[in-house]
Amino acid sequence: MADQGNVIHMTIDEDSGIPIWLQLRNRLIYLITSGAFAPGDKLPTMRQLAVDLGINYNTVSRVYQDIERDGYIISQRGRGTFAHDGYLKQELAAGSAAESLADAFILQCRELGVPREDIAKLVEGRLRAAER
Repeated sequence: MADQGNVIHMTIDEDSGIPIWLQLRNRLIYLITSGAFAPGDKLPTMRQLAVDLGINYNTVSRVYQDIERDGYIISQRGRGTFAHDGYLKQELAAGSAAESLADAFILQCRELGVPREDIAKLVEGRLRAAER
């Protein structure tokens, strides 16, 4: 298990068009699934992460709650928040990590009011742009 000094090396790109909470969520999930945080490793406190990234505490709290629900972390009152491998069971049930990202993207588009057809066009356009 890693020490309590784990630091999340990341930045928030306020000009990216991707909501801050989604950038943070995706980065934390990547750090956990890539092994940068092994199961049992302590994550920074919500307050510390908010200060380090210069973002609202409530944003960090929302992300921690979201990824805890998905099994990536586990919170223990009075001890802290730790990386967890519960997501593996959920991934097997729900499909691949890419499918989970696609689901999150679709949900965000729908919350923005983007019609289904436009979501598909957007993805196609971004795929073409990425191939250049």
